[in-house]
Amino acid sequence: MIAVQTSAAVPDPLSVPANAPEHCPGTESQLAGKADACAGCANQDVCASGATRGPDPALPLITNRMANVKRKILILSGKGGVGKSTFTAQLGWAFAADEDTQTGVMDVDICGPSIPTILGIASEQVHSSSTGWSPIYVQDNFGVMSVGFMLPSSRDAIMWRGPKKNGLISQFLKDVDWGDLDYLLIDTPPGTSDEHLSIVQYLKESGIDGAVVITTPQEVALQDVRREIDFCRKVGIRVLGIVENMSGFVCPNCKNESQIFKPSTGGAKRLAEETGLEFLGAVPLDPRIGKSADFGVSFLDEYPDSPATTAYLDIIDRIKQLVD
Repeated sequence: MIAVQTSAAVPDPLSVPANAPEHCPGTESQLAGKADACAGCANQDVCASGATRGPDPALPLITNRMANVKRKILILSGKGGVGKSTFTAQLGWAFAADEDTQTGVMDVDICGPSIPTILGIASEQVHSSSTGWSPIYVQDNFGVMSVGFMLPSSRDAIMWRGPKKNGLISQFLKDVDWGDLDYLLIDTPPGTSDEHLSIVQYLKESGIDGAVVITTPQEVALQDVRREIDFCRKVGIRVLGIVENMSGFVCPNCKNESQIFKPSTGGAKRLAEETGLEFLGAVPLDPRIGKSADFGVSFLDEYPDSPATTAYLDIIDRIKQLVD
């Protein structure tokens, strides 16, 4: 287990005992003592009685901090490896291209924090001040917070139970001095796990302006996206639309495009029609996107003539329209 390298230790607001089961729902959850993971736990009876539940003291602090954030957008994917974090980075760079637009990215993919590398700031460390933790800045109007900044080494694994992850997300929301933001982009892990439930719970009062769902064309990815959309509808998150990533391969030399992942069931566009959601667009696979991510530079700035850049910018313009 890693140690967070800041002046303040990560809190555990749910007060979960050290011997809690792997998927403990937390003592404040309505499922405390009743979930399948609670079977055999020494604390099951007291949790089920409701004696441990109470209002989370972090909620008013989070609401107060988030009052300075105009728009909060979740970036979701059903499956890993579909380019969600890369899309988040491009979205952040595009918003921050306007010097008057204050942009933040919060990376809550606790076990796979790739945002620092993609944005070229992996070697930075978080510092604290009297107003809270200071984000790492890519540029003057573009701040980032990620657990990746707190790891002693990029090789260190993060082995945390759900409540420990929840505690860090809570601290990112209430203790990071974001200042006044026009956009806060929240990069989430794949699926519908503890991190997603925590974000929804903690931002319930502040509100979430919407979610962008990223997928690739093949059915194996779309199956998980359907579950992601169902999750959003159950918890009341507005889905702004679906983006199909890696929809074809663009040759950097001849600019011709060919399919890599065949959309055997119609791809994201068909899924959008089935679910009544907006199809925001398709981003072709340009190998230079991966190169830009490895070197921590903006693909949009480096390769403005790429068809992928055109697709990114069209999608980003539409997202702005939807949340403004």
